[in-house]
Amino acid sequence: MTRPLARLPKGLNDYIGTGLSLHDHLIAKLSEVYRRYGFEKLVTPSVEYADALGSYLSDHDSASTPFLFKDDDAQPLILRYDLTAPLARYVAQNFAGLSLPFRRFQTGSVFRNDKVEPGRFREFTQFDADTVGSASVAADAEFCMLISDSLSSLGLKTGDYIVRLNNRKIINGLLDLIGAGAGAIGTARYLGVIRSMDKVGRLGLEGVKHLLGAGRMDKSGDFAEGAGLNANQIDRILEFLSFSVNVPVMERAQTCKALEKIVIGSATGEEGVRELMQIDAILAAANFGSDRVRVDPSVARGLSYYTGPVFEAELTFEDPEAAGKPQSFGSVGGGGRYDDLVESFLGFGVPATGVSLGVSRLAAALELRNLLSKKIERGPIVVLVLDRDMLTGYQAMVSELRNAGVPAEMYLGDKDMRSQIKYADKRRSPYVVIEGSREREKGVVAIKDLSLGKQISGEIGSYEEWLKSPAQISVQRSDLVKEIMDLLDPNAPKMSAAQSHML
Repeated sequence: MTRPLARLPKGLNDYIGTGLSLHDHLIAKLSEVYRRYGFEKLVTPSVEYADALGSYLSDHDSASTPFLFKDDDAQPLILRYDLTAPLARYVAQNFAGLSLPFRRFQTGSVFRNDKVEPGRFREFTQFDADTVGSASVAADAEFCMLISDSLSSLGLKTGDYIVRLNNRKIINGLLDLIGAGAGAIGTARYLGVIRSMDKVGRLGLEGVKHLLGAGRMDKSGDFAEGAGLNANQIDRILEFLSFSVNVPVMERAQTCKALEKIVIGSATGEEGVRELMQIDAILAAANFGSDRVRVDPSVARGLSYYTGPVFEAELTFEDPEAAGKPQSFGSVGGGGRYDDLVESFLGFGVPATGVSLGVSRLAAALELRNLLSKKIERGPIVVLVLDRDMLTGYQAMVSELRNAGVPAEMYLGDKDMRSQIKYADKRRSPYVVIEGSREREKGVVAIKDLSLGKQISGEIGSYEEWLKSPAQISVQRSDLVKEIMDLLDPNAPKMSAAQSHML
């Protein structure tokens, strides 16, 4: 008989246990901050009509393609490739009934039918927040604060991260002044310039210089075609970018004044500087200094739909796994203003701004800094089964623990005690509960600490040896829940014996 081969499609992963718990913990912490800012959670389906989302595909990297299929009416469907395009569809579909500004956050899987490479997956999780219906730069300033507070809530300190802020109007003003705007060189070449500028943090000024000119060969031998700008145009762009590379970190207001001189003569560029100055004033009033939110002209964001302020969250501590010379962990998210995105549905512009954070990348960074809660790594309390005729008694213990909010399970296999201990250890159980005939006769139970017990489990082969090991305490059966809760959280308010008995 031919059997199917159990295998995962390329670029996809299964998640279970600690890894999944870390993601859940991270999403819960971010959701708490976003709700505190007044954002409401929205859930949209993973599948959308391709004609609704397809108009945005050209904004993504040329290597990114969607997963396409058809429904029973032969209408093309698509797996969402981000959360912003479905938001635009939702706003357009429900526009008449929305209270503007509409403020929502959303998390979920997005899908890209990309070439599979290390660290590049075909399914990954994004965490977005957007404000739709407000043209005020106060909304953009708020997202800079939201990102900063979100990273702080995860345990990162000032100096571990920076929110880098710029304005596409300033970039567009500069490019118009040097004859490299979309109207002068075409939309495709213009986007090539924007995306080249956005890579200065990774490639440096010299790498960007090649991308703006004839092109660049990377270490693997792949050649990236350049934007084909002339030497004067390239020099003006590199001068602009040098503020983020060579100039010591300045206060936001100082940087704005320096950028103002560069774009003088461009109404668009001057407007962009004024908007940054307004954002700076709002951030200063909220006590967000340049050590948390910095103006950085190298932030360009490669998507064409950005129309105003853009921002990026960067983790500044070193990534020990980075290839080559030591470098910062890098970007974990970003966003900006996109005032024209909903227009394709409604026929008129609706101002909007938002941010997207990469959950998997954030989780990797927090693990690197040992900032994820140890509690989420714990498995359930495991009640061992030493007497098959006493299953009801063991189940009663499990139910009491569960009713007190403690994850617990009764061992459901048919192995001996040593195997049950190994099972509990693999389940990351902090403690196991032991009740044999001796304990039952005395009205007690034994609680074994596996964090210590696992160090000696390989040396213990019998129940009698376990009784003598140093990682065990004996408590009254009626005090089981109270003792377990005290062990799990010594700083929590103590449960009285009467409360324990009520459970």
